[in-house]
Amino acid sequence: MQTPPAKITASAHPVIAVRGMQPKDLRAVLAIQAICYTQIEPESHLCFEAKLYASPATCFTAELDGRAVGYLMALPWELAGPPALHLESCQLPLSPDCLYLHDLAVEPAARAAGTGKALVDAFFAHLHSTNLGRASLVAIQDSVAYWQRHGFNTVQSDAALRTKLASYGDNVHYMVFDTIRK
Repeated sequence: MQTPPAKITASAHPVIAVRGMQPKDLRAVLAIQAICYTQIEPESHLCFEAKLYASPATCFTAELDGRAVGYLMALPWELAGPPALHLESCQLPLSPDCLYLHDLAVEPAARAAGTGKALVDAFFAHLHSTNLGRASLVAIQDSVAYWQRHGFNTVQSDAALRTKLASYGDNVHYMVFDTIRK
């Protein structure tokens, strides 16, 4: 049985610390994922571990008062389409052309403290430090408007992309952020 997350009491100025994700964070990350993702089956420890080991520089943990309250996992990838969910191995492409934002989740009680923004800022800081110039993601659980506020735009899906998106469930949208055209 999972222990419910501790209630977060907001101080006048809560300090969110974002740092590189470590293997020791995966237990907390999986608990946050289980709370946040209600419309899809959560990914396993092995799936998350594979992504973390494949690209540790693009996976982040957010802490509030020294406790993990959110995370963001990203991978250097190919804009042509996202990796499928539930893969227990992660082979990065030889020539990535975007930074794929695989997963962002924040405990509900930590959202008002700016945790999601802090994680997205870390993601964009990393993107801007690369030569990739583009980012992509799959918007699920009615999150399109959230990602649009961060500059992502929905991409029209062709048959090949719809096949790649199938593992993400129904009502999903592939979105792209493109600094090359801006």
